[in-house]
Amino acid sequence: MASSSVHAPLSKLRSVAAAHGLSTSLASAAFAVRMDSELPAVYRADFSFPHVSDITKNIHPSRAHLHTADAVYMIGNSLGLMPVATRRLINEELDVWSARGVNGHFDHPHNRPWVSVDDNVLDESARIVGANRSEIAIMNTLTSNLHFLLISFYHPTPTRFKIVMEAKAFPSDAFAFASQVQFHGFKATDAIVEIAPRDGEFNLRIEDIIATIEREGDSVALVLFSGVQYYTGQFFDLKRITDAGHAVGARVGFDLAHAVGNVPLSLHDWDVDFAAWCTYKYLNGGPGNIGGAFVHSKHDSENLPRFAGWWGSDPTTKFTMDNQFHGIPGAAGYRVSNPSVLATTSLLGSLQTFAKTSMYELRARSLLLTAYLEYLLQELDVEKPGVFRIITPSDPEARGSQLSILFVPGGTMERVFDALLERGVVTDERRPDVIRISPVPLYCTFLDVFKVYEALKEVI
Repeated sequence: MASSSVHAPLSKLRSVAAAHGLSTSLASAAFAVRMDSELPAVYRADFSFPHVSDITKNIHPSRAHLHTADAVYMIGNSLGLMPVATRRLINEELDVWSARGVNGHFDHPHNRPWVSVDDNVLDESARIVGANRSEIAIMNTLTSNLHFLLISFYHPTPTRFKIVMEAKAFPSDAFAFASQVQFHGFKATDAIVEIAPRDGEFNLRIEDIIATIEREGDSVALVLFSGVQYYTGQFFDLKRITDAGHAVGARVGFDLAHAVGNVPLSLHDWDVDFAAWCTYKYLNGGPGNIGGAFVHSKHDSENLPRFAGWWGSDPTTKFTMDNQFHGIPGAAGYRVSNPSVLATTSLLGSLQTFAKTSMYELRARSLLLTAYLEYLLQELDVEKPGVFRIITPSDPEARGSQLSILFVPGGTMERVFDALLERGVVTDERRPDVIRISPVPLYCTFLDVFKVYEALKEVI
């Protein structure tokens, strides 16, 4: 990417400062407030923020005023905030259950009959991931969905059996893929090809990913990457990875846990075969909430093998109870059980906010928030050099709403993490030495980002 593109978000920040006669340094509350007036977090009121008093009991007397303040919540990459609407929606379902019992499956006062409750979240989910409605299913949980999808998309042969993935993927992915190849009679050490960054680097180069796929060639059965790498925050080039996998005859899928609701996706147009995700990070569905799955419509006519259950059967014949399975075309046919009404409704609370905007509008704001955070961290590194380094790509297009900070070893990270929490700044730790900071564009402000900088400056 050209240097001008890499620095475009920072240039925009500086142009705002110049237009309003602010200092050339952006490290000021006045600048953050100006940015919030120029590009406000218009959906912030849609979410419930923890109070500092509720997340820590270790407030120093000099910071007692923080007790009733909202926390600076920079951890949407792990668990998104609760939408205000979710409490009302869940209470409505509890009231229906209480008042109507089993009849709520078909007779629902809010037009959300439980028998088709997931219909309420399909359109917006499809829009967020760039898919057709028929290519989406809201079901199960993330790793369960990966296993179900691999029944269809991982068919190893004696000569084509390898899975290409990134080294140090999220542990659950590593466990799932290893167990899949072992189930088919292969050794994980033979069948799984992990691509690691070059020596001294933290991120994968797209040319190395493509070169590995090409080198392994027709031994590759599956290319299976994350969309955004959980540890570094790197946003992979999903289209180029998909094209490279297809060029050698492999299927291509993605774990979108850290990408969905974070970065714009075009799964259908990119020709991705399948994908799975959770809904509790950037989608704010709630802790341990229901997952999602994508299956490209080009596979509808292939009669791929899949595990079957009642909820994947044609709804017009489902209740005849004749034990004849009539599979639903598309992703809906992958459902095996009726989805949790409460979990699906919890997701609906967040998707109602997403429906007010678009991933491209959110992405524009995200690029600026993350660029501002990066600028402030670099300012801090100048003032206090050698304490940490940013390991997330510097190219804005190669990252989402996250910067990962690697601290010097020896317990520094944990001390900084705890001290930030005492100051009402909620971040995420990944042992041994990384803190992840995620300014989510739906509800984080530029002033929030500045407060992170102030807290880090005081702590360090």
